[in-house]
Amino acid sequence: MDVTTLPTIPQFFAGRDIFITGGSGFMGKALIEKILYCCPGVGKIYILLRPKKNRGIAERLALLKEESVFERVRRDKAEQLDKLIPVAGDVSVLQMGISEDDVRAMENVSIVFHVAASVRFDDPLKDAILMNARGTREVCRFAEKLQHLKVMMHVSTSYCNPDWHDIEEKIYPPYADWEKAIKIAETYDKELLDILAPKYTSFQPNTYTFTKSLAEQIINDFKEKLPVIIFRPSIVISAVSEPMPGWIDNFNGPVGLLVGCGLGINRTLYSNPDNVADYTPVDIAVRAMLSAVWKRGTQEPLDLLPIYNCSTSDVRPTTFNEVVNLGKDLSPQWPFDQTLWAPGGSVTNWKAYNYVKVILLHVLPAIIIDTALKLSGKKPFILRLQRRIYQANQALAYFVLNTWTFQNKNLYSLNEGLQDCDLKAFQFNYEINTDVRNYFSMAILGTRRYLMHEKDEDLPKARLRFQRMRILDRVLKSIVYSCFAYFLIVRLDIIPLLLRLTNKNVAQYMN
Repeated sequence: MDVTTLPTIPQFFAGRDIFITGGSGFMGKALIEKILYCCPGVGKIYILLRPKKNRGIAERLALLKEESVFERVRRDKAEQLDKLIPVAGDVSVLQMGISEDDVRAMENVSIVFHVAASVRFDDPLKDAILMNARGTREVCRFAEKLQHLKVMMHVSTSYCNPDWHDIEEKIYPPYADWEKAIKIAETYDKELLDILAPKYTSFQPNTYTFTKSLAEQIINDFKEKLPVIIFRPSIVISAVSEPMPGWIDNFNGPVGLLVGCGLGINRTLYSNPDNVADYTPVDIAVRAMLSAVWKRGTQEPLDLLPIYNCSTSDVRPTTFNEVVNLGKDLSPQWPFDQTLWAPGGSVTNWKAYNYVKVILLHVLPAIIIDTALKLSGKKPFILRLQRRIYQANQALAYFVLNTWTFQNKNLYSLNEGLQDCDLKAFQFNYEINTDVRNYFSMAILGTRRYLMHEKDEDLPKARLRFQRMRILDRVLKSIVYSCFAYFLIVRLDIIPLLLRLTNKNVAQYMN
């Protein structure tokens, strides 16, 4: 097909109303921002928001518009923010909790992005099924009511079929029947389901991957009724360039561990150091999402269910050891203001050794520091923080101790099908893989700005503090090593013992 006869991506989105679940999450915000900024003719964007105890959806939307992600939209195209319409609801309840009035108001929606999901690995099975599986079914049922529906995208994960280590862009055999799973979750209580979870989930690493796999089965069963797409990103992290270099808004997954390393409180990472770390910058994922929707909406698909694996490891593999070493190398350049100790540590896949390091380098120092804080009248927090870091590391253990290969043929075809005028705004050419060091440098700086809320002008003071911490770290290590050597040499009288053993071995050899 001659793509020059097709509308451009901004032209395709012009005048179209969009419905988004998960619009207040990391990927959802980046997606909304990109549409508003690069598709100025877009119609209304309806965002499903859950009312909170002390905050209604109107207030939540107002706060959302003020977030850093929309900085360039507020600066250059502020009127675009008026297109955001909040819709009260909750993906985890039947019919998403949307009122009939809101359903009627959205009758002209022609594009649906289902981004919402619980990404917690330790969710009870009941909650995970109701949110990730039944929620997907409810979105599909809503989409069936839309008379003008052009495309529905379901955002899945590259890791929803973890038993397979060479992941193709296709549907894999189910671990369970999704209809029965939903019925079970609706019928039985959390405690009973948690007891049955290991057996029922076929011993999947967590409830997240299991329920995301169920969600894909649901989409597959709706493929003849709806124009659907499945989009599978790997672990989504900081932006390369959009909306700002290094932008990120959460501590989930590896980011939390790296922040812990940067603060000097995470000294060990339980992982296979030679395994590839498959991360996808959020803006690259968003560009691919919009390109996939455009292609599905303008061209007859070869398959009723196009699937896209969005990953980067096959282009420029980066190991966990490389990531940690890059973090240590870049720490002096971009230190945190709140650094508690000089960054250090290493990666190990030896569980016993990692456990010993956690006790000696995490728990014991945390107890000492928290005791000092308590005695000085301040609130202790280090031990609690170390517990969270340990839990995050354990939750990620399955994924960092194993490795996967993701086939990307469908994904690459999106770049090839773009028109020349769309290349600048929508081509995803994996800039991360041309200069990994520069990417992680911007990622750390972005973490300082957008997560730690630290100012760039405070960097000189932070660097000075970092140097002091590093000197103190070296002095303390020298004292500890000296005391240990003294204990061996003087207290245990180790040198005469070694000399006697050496003389004995020499004598035996000579005889």
